[in-house]
Amino acid sequence: MREKVIEQKLVQEVKKAGGLAIKFTSPGLSGMPDRLVILPESHVAFVEVKAPGLKPRPLQIRRHELLRRLGCKVYVLDDAARIPELVASLMKGGEGK
Repeated sequence: MREKVIEQKLVQEVKKAGGLAIKFTSPGLSGMPDRLVILPESHVAFVEVKAPGLKPRPLQIRRHELLRRLGCKVYVLDDAARIPELVASLMKGGEGK
């Protein structure tokens, strides 16, 4: 399954949960996660979407670490089957993975 398909499924599931999965681009800061997910009751996280089995690049890992140090939740998603679990975790205030 391609990264784009996983990303589309994430957007659909977040929308079903009453939230937004905004495409996130930062022209001045490379390596930022792909999506900013905002769910009801102020549940917010960044999500890096990857094709199955692929891992974040070193720069992306550093950005994830920076965001986590700032108190943000960051998820790496490479399997569409994990989307319901990700959304449920975020709705419960999960830590991000």
